[in-house]
Amino acid sequence: MSLDLADATLAPSRTTERPDATPARERKTPVVAITAGVTIASLIAAWAISAHFRLLPALFLPSPVEVGRAFVMVARDGFVDATLWQHLGASLGRVFAALVGATLVAVPIGFAIGASRIGRGIFDPIIEFLRPIPPLAYLPLMIIWFGIGEPSKILIIAIAMLAPIVISTAAGVKSVDPDRVNAARSLGATRGQLLRHVVLPSTLPSILTGIRIALGAGWSTLVAAELVAASRGLGFMIQSAAQFLVTDVVLMGILVIAAVAFALEASLRWLERRLVPWAGRN
Repeated sequence: MSLDLADATLAPSRTTERPDATPARERKTPVVAITAGVTIASLIAAWAISAHFRLLPALFLPSPVEVGRAFVMVARDGFVDATLWQHLGASLGRVFAALVGATLVAVPIGFAIGASRIGRGIFDPIIEFLRPIPPLAYLPLMIIWFGIGEPSKILIIAIAMLAPIVISTAAGVKSVDPDRVNAARSLGATRGQLLRHVVLPSTLPSILTGIRIALGAGWSTLVAAELVAASRGLGFMIQSAAQFLVTDVVLMGILVIAAVAFALEASLRWLERRLVPWAGRN
């Protein structure tokens, strides 16, 4: 009788794992893609209709065709002594340099805050001081200390990226399952092995999430940082075009920034799926 009850108890758990659960989840993905495509197409259509009927002067709202021509012109002939690809390369170089520096500093600080009360007491006030202040508020100070060259721009972007990575890393360290830690300790794991094989893999999804958030913050800070004594960069290109009322180049630069940010976000999500496929699963 007890065996029958056990079999009856286990039966529902077998039936809950339907083989079509994963395909059902995958079938939802095209719906999101189609909806996003329809939304973008609707926005472009509304933009084209507004430009066609001159609801706003062409100086303020050029048509999508004019913006496309500006893209080809700047990519081929350049604007303010550099092509679009040179401006884009300069901006990406600053962003990735700041991202590498911010990650190397922020991840150890996040581990210290999440794993140690002393570390939390040392670093948490500093992060909470930096977090609410707009990074551009530090720009005059960075210029005074480091001049108007590349270091000041990279530092401003890195400051914008620092807090999200620290906070996400600390949250990931605090959320590590204690049972896994205790199991590793019972098997004789050293502190280094515990950190490398238990804490770090469990924290990696939070670190990648923090990097994604930080990349968005740094990318938005980049445009403003390039307004100060820059000779190349997307922000510099947009500012120069605005001074001469070249609105099609301004809109083109904004769309390029949005497209690059979207591509970086998609790349990080793909990397997250590859590196931490266990994220969100027990």
